[in-house]
Amino acid sequence: MRFLRRNADEATESTTTEDAPAEVNPADPSRTPGKGRPTPKRREAEGKRRGPVPPPPRTQREALKRARGSKVSKEERRAANLERRQRMMAGEDKYLLPRDRGPVKAYIRDVVDSRRNLMGLFMPLAILVFVALLVPMPAVQQYATLLTTFMLLAMIVEGFVLGRLVARRVRLKFPNDTTRGLSIGWYSFIRASQLRRLRVPKPRVSPGDKV
Repeated sequence: MRFLRRNADEATESTTTEDAPAEVNPADPSRTPGKGRPTPKRREAEGKRRGPVPPPPRTQREALKRARGSKVSKEERRAANLERRQRMMAGEDKYLLPRDRGPVKAYIRDVVDSRRNLMGLFMPLAILVFVALLVPMPAVQQYATLLTTFMLLAMIVEGFVLGRLVARRVRLKFPNDTTRGLSIGWYSFIRASQLRRLRVPKPRVSPGDKV
């Protein structure tokens, strides 16, 4: 019985010692016991806080929105926009709008740019009609109206012929392409109706070049 009592007392004492919290050094009260694991580095902590890297922007509007949200100076933002504009005008596929991307659209632009189209006079014709309407002379307005009517009819016919021509050439060069002929014709019409120096991206071929 004496030995049993001693063993019970020793077990109680050891349990009390294990459950007791770690003592703080009275000489240095600010020092706390260790956490039991290494402290993470600053780079690892910042990486976990920031999360995964976002994907690249798919459109110019999304890129501008991200640029405005980031803390960059106006000069850096202006330089980035200028570089993006230059790359888009150069025809780099990554910086183009979704409607202009792909080898098929690049080929359509080359075919249209290699031709001299009457539809390229659409904008100057519209300005001429606007000026003629301001002239207080019925004869001038009448001739301007007739000229505009004939020009618009000629442009419509030319646009229809150009769309059929470009669609046929696209089918021959890209037999596996699934773009509809109406979409090809409309894209060709819009490209041809713009002034040559205002086309985006800039033409890569000159009028008369073989594509």
